[in-house]
Amino acid sequence: MSFSKFTPDDYRRIEAAFDELLAVATRRCKDEHEVETVCKAFEFANQAHKNVRRRSGEPYMLHPIAVAHIVVTEIGLGCKSICAALLHDVVEDTAYTVEDIRNLFGDKIASLVDGLTKIKTVLDNEDFKGTSTESLQAENFKRILLTLNDDVRVVLIKLADRLHNCRTIEFMPEHKRDKILSETMFIFIPLAHRLGLYTVKSEMENIWLRYKEPEDYRRISERIKGNIAQRDKDIDDFIEPISQALTQAGYRFRIKKRIKTPYSIWYKMRTKQVPFEQIYDLYAVRIIFEPQENNVQTERGQAYLIFSTITHLYRENLGRRRDWISQPKTNGYEALHCTLMSHAGFWVEVQIRSKRMDDIAEKGIAAHWAYKNDGYISENGSEMDKWLAEVQDILLSKDVSALELLDIIHKDLVSSEIVVFTPKGEQKAIRGGATALDFAYLIHTEIGNKAIAAKVNMRLVPLSHTLKAGDQVEIITAENARPKVEWVSFLQTRYARNRVIEYFRQDFDIIAQEGERIFEERIRLMGLQSSRELVRKFLDYSQLHDEDELWFRIGLGLLGPEEFKAIIDEKDLSTGEKRKYSIREDNAHAIQYKIAECCHPIPGDPVIGFSMNDNLVIVHKKSCPVAESLASKYGNRMVVPQWGAVQQEYPIRISLKGIDRLGLLSEISSFISQTLGINMRKLQLSTEDGLFEGFIELLVRDKKNLERMVEGLSRIDGIQDVVRTDI
Repeated sequence: MSFSKFTPDDYRRIEAAFDELLAVATRRCKDEHEVETVCKAFEFANQAHKNVRRRSGEPYMLHPIAVAHIVVTEIGLGCKSICAALLHDVVEDTAYTVEDIRNLFGDKIASLVDGLTKIKTVLDNEDFKGTSTESLQAENFKRILLTLNDDVRVVLIKLADRLHNCRTIEFMPEHKRDKILSETMFIFIPLAHRLGLYTVKSEMENIWLRYKEPEDYRRISERIKGNIAQRDKDIDDFIEPISQALTQAGYRFRIKKRIKTPYSIWYKMRTKQVPFEQIYDLYAVRIIFEPQENNVQTERGQAYLIFSTITHLYRENLGRRRDWISQPKTNGYEALHCTLMSHAGFWVEVQIRSKRMDDIAEKGIAAHWAYKNDGYISENGSEMDKWLAEVQDILLSKDVSALELLDIIHKDLVSSEIVVFTPKGEQKAIRGGATALDFAYLIHTEIGNKAIAAKVNMRLVPLSHTLKAGDQVEIITAENARPKVEWVSFLQTRYARNRVIEYFRQDFDIIAQEGERIFEERIRLMGLQSSRELVRKFLDYSQLHDEDELWFRIGLGLLGPEEFKAIIDEKDLSTGEKRKYSIREDNAHAIQYKIAECCHPIPGDPVIGFSMNDNLVIVHKKSCPVAESLASKYGNRMVVPQWGAVQQEYPIRISLKGIDRLGLLSEISSFISQTLGINMRKLQLSTEDGLFEGFIELLVRDKKNLERMVEGLSRIDGIQDVVRTDI
């Protein structure tokens, strides 16, 4: 922020921006009094931020106006939230207090502003004296989530604030930009997804990709533009018969067409390890209909009738049908998806939604509760309320450390749910990846405690068996059975783990004694000696004060080998200066670097670093999930490495697929070793029914070297796919 006197042009820009906001805000206000309150909030904030500028040089007041605009147009909140968005930086950045806001605007607006101020304070403060850095970022996240239980509007306005900060992130210095984007990916994007704000989520994802992987973003965006130009008429031709059929059937509807976002394409290319050409559902068409009667059953019936109508026009890919009407997502999302083959020979995803379903899909939780308060919501509408109750249960738990909390909530935010069935055919929703034992505890604590095995689809399986969508699950119990300590290691749901932990507290002393023995043994195997300082690191990590409780957790398996490694590896992270380090072989400035083994960056990759003690920097790819997790916990220790004149070679893996032929292996080997002069470390190909797939591990000097190789391999006859994959 900077200060300089506003010009007449600055005042005109502010007034024009507010006039645009007021035009949309008026439609959300209930009466003239609420419109006057919005104007009053603007005048107050405008005066408070007078002559204050953002890093971009534009008047600061344009930021809260933009946040308020997102709040009303993209989230669908009303007067109090619009006012809070306009006022959200006043208490933090000026001499005004929450009490001043309360006196002028009342308790509710003041409460929203207070919640937003607290979130901003903890996210922006990078130097809390006397606070364990290991717990600081997690405590920040806990503070954000606690506001969910106070008033979810605080989190929704914060998401709008974060979205606008992402939109203007180009004006941030690189280290600050990386911190904000990592925090956004680890916390705010999953939160937007869970709250059903798909538009907000998608825009944040694309901004993240634009700065984390700029080359990939540019290439994919160019391919999308080319495809739109090529396919636009084909999509219109696909829509025309659907529009005619639905009109003849008497439906009131509108049809929207869209193409996948750069991030969603990049993510699928990365996770599925496929090239752009093999992205299956690149195009989508959305049918939004007005139900003939305002009740859920009629609405659902019409959705299925529309589905029946359009699948008579085009051939359907049955394996890609998704019915989120009979079983909505946890965030309230309802729709019927199907994938149809166009007459032009490409697949198109069709999404069928009622107006209500579309509002909830676009505006998320705000629309969900608006319909609920109007008494027009499906019986599955309580899923969001159940999730918020689970969040509260986790937040109030005394057995969860701050860092554990961050990982638990993040895992919960990004996890999907599956539907399984009881022996009597009753549907039960459970987290994806859950085991048969998790299901047992979901049914009842005593069934979990006495479980000995399970039958899944009539087949006997162990309790650790991972459930799949559609499984029918029967739990086998025995009267004399009791929980086992090893259960903690494979249980996936927090509720089930808590029930097992509670059960074993009766054996606290015995388990704690075993835990202390395990601690000493693991530390010895890691080449270290036990010390008071080391034990203190484990206590800090677990947010504990009692050593016996630490030993109890280790004895139960709550702190396993992975947690030991994380604590040992990360305990020396130190606060680094916000400066750029060169990655060099000559060790300039006595800075040592270590390439992270989780993502194996090579020169040319966008990278991020974490400063360690003894001038050591651990270097990750900017898009590495491990780096995103570290940045969410140690954001103030991030540095911005720069590749220097490096002569060494780096390991990478290239995956190949194609049609097998005589001499192919020899041609691949010859191209790499003789034409490019690159040493292969490993070559593994397998063939079946005339097709082959496999990978090559080799050493390259930089990304350009890699790209030349990928381009050359792609030209070899028979090779269909060539992609860089993780080692």
